[in-house]
Amino acid sequence: MSPILLVEGVIVFAVGIIGGYITRQYVAASRRRGIEVEIEEKLLVARREANKLEEEALAKVTTLRDELKKQEDRIQKQEERLDIRESELAKRATELAEEQSKIRTSLQTLEQKEHNISAREKSVTKELEQVARLTGDEAREILLRKITREHEEDFTSRALKLARDGEVKLEEKARDILVSSIYRIANGPIAQFMTSTVLIDDEEIKGKVIGKEGRNIKTFERMSGVEVLIDEVPNGIVLSCFDPVRRAIAKNALEMLIKDGRIQPVKIEEYLEKAKKDIGLFMKKKGEEAVLACGLLSIPEELIPIIGRLYFRTSYGQNVLDHSIEMAHIAGVLAQELGADVHVAKAGALLHDIGKAVDHEIQGTHVEIGRKILMKYGVDERVILAMQAHHEEYPYETIESILVQVADAISGGRPGARRDTVDRYIKRLEDLEALAMSFAGIERVYALQAGREIRVFVSPLLVNDIEARNLARTIALRVEQELRFPGEIKIHVIRESRVIEFAR
Repeated sequence: MSPILLVEGVIVFAVGIIGGYITRQYVAASRRRGIEVEIEEKLLVARREANKLEEEALAKVTTLRDELKKQEDRIQKQEERLDIRESELAKRATELAEEQSKIRTSLQTLEQKEHNISAREKSVTKELEQVARLTGDEAREILLRKITREHEEDFTSRALKLARDGEVKLEEKARDILVSSIYRIANGPIAQFMTSTVLIDDEEIKGKVIGKEGRNIKTFERMSGVEVLIDEVPNGIVLSCFDPVRRAIAKNALEMLIKDGRIQPVKIEEYLEKAKKDIGLFMKKKGEEAVLACGLLSIPEELIPIIGRLYFRTSYGQNVLDHSIEMAHIAGVLAQELGADVHVAKAGALLHDIGKAVDHEIQGTHVEIGRKILMKYGVDERVILAMQAHHEEYPYETIESILVQVADAISGGRPGARRDTVDRYIKRLEDLEALAMSFAGIERVYALQAGREIRVFVSPLLVNDIEARNLARTIALRVEQELRFPGEIKIHVIRESRVIEFAR
């Protein structure tokens, strides 16, 4: 290789290096300028956003300041009004104190004057007694003796005549009113019994009612609270229970079961529930009929089923609903004859025993329970005053209250209207059920066998087997201590668990 080519190669290499360096510097400078421009643009955008955020923040601060100013102004105005009111109240209190002081001063002045007048009267009386040499009582006695002596015969004859004529007229008027009321509202007595009979066409039905190993009849008695007597009468099944509502439900359910033909525990439960609904509708219908018969269409709708429930209650063997309707008519006639309020008298008579519809569920006398029911449903205060005095637990405040009591005595005093032994018997059974129901964890209680047996159904979630045994003994002790009864009473405490699942 010649030196010239070597030099040319070196020169070309140096020129290439220099050219590459210059090109690299140019490219780097161009890139730097681009990055600087991009950074400046981003800074500009950031400044703009910062300015925008600052403006928004200033706007919000201004708005908050305005709202705070308004609230401060509102609070200041309220404080000013409160200050004004406090000053007015203080001024009024001062005025009242001044008026009270004036009244107290006036009372003291009046008392002083009254004392002075009394002292003056005593002084004058004493002076008169000294002048006449007689006391006030002596002078009054002398004057009365003189008047009596001069007019004794005239007074005696006039008093005798007035007494004789007045008694005759009053007796005739009272007799006419009572006789007219009784004969215009003549009802026959209705006897209530402790049993109901379901007639059957075939004696084989009794076997179905009993069921395999007595399963059906036990289920029916347990769920209805009614004793079923199979062999008591031919072609019939007797249902025995002191509670007429339970007895009516059981009778309806048994009739539907016999008609259906499928007598089994599931159907028994189904038809008993249906019978309860039917009896509920029946009681509402009876209540509507009673209200319509008495012409009391303004009685609240909520009271209608409660009135109808009285159809299943008796008082001394007398049907309470019929007794109440009869009383309403009698009280209405009496009120019309005497110029009293007919509507109030009839309403008070119809509702006078409404507490008996639920007295086995609520503590208290039926009068007090009835008052609470009527007040709850907004019955007229005059009607409540008329019904609450029929057993003299409350005073006679109106003439209608006296008429309700008189109508009660007339309706209950008719020959054959009442039987004392039946009511006492039912009261004893109700006391048995109420005593057993007073313990915790009990779902239902039924008194059967004329009160010789009590069946107590407890909740299996609240009472275990050991507690059930103790509960039976505790109930027995309470019955022995608190109630009087002949013979002995058998107490069944029944605890059963039922598990239900569905296969779909």
